[in-house]
Formats: sequence, structure tokens, C-alpha cells
Amino acid sequence: MTTLTGHQIEGARLLALRAMLKLEMKGIPRSRAPSAYSMLKKMGYKGTRAEVLAQLDAKRNEILNLT
Repeated sequence: MTTLTGHQIEGARLLALRAMLKLEMKGIPRSRAPSAYSMLKKMGYKGTRAEVLAQLDAKRNEILNLT
């Protein structure tokens, strides 16, 4: 079992939101809860769903050091 601490928690949250956003873009919404897109917009991401996904991909690469 892996325990996440500190900045790892935020990174894991962003990865989960990225996966949720990809599903929303394919037409599979999250039921009875705010969409991943609306949660990401509240976090400061701007643009269309595709643009926000591109921003998350860049952030993911930064977190995982995939340059």
C-alpha cells in the first residue's frame, strides 16, 4: 500500500481530474456531482475542455518529469 504525502496528494488529484475530464469529453458524465471541468475551472484552469486537458497534460509531464 502506498501512502501519499504533501505535494503527491495534489498531483494524484490532478491525475484523477484529468482522467475524469477525458471521460466527460467522450460523453460519460459524472452523476450528481460537479463535473471535472467545472472543478478545474474553479482551480484556475481556463479554456475549452480540450485546452484544459492540454494544460493538465503539460502539468502531468512536469510532475512526472517527462520533458
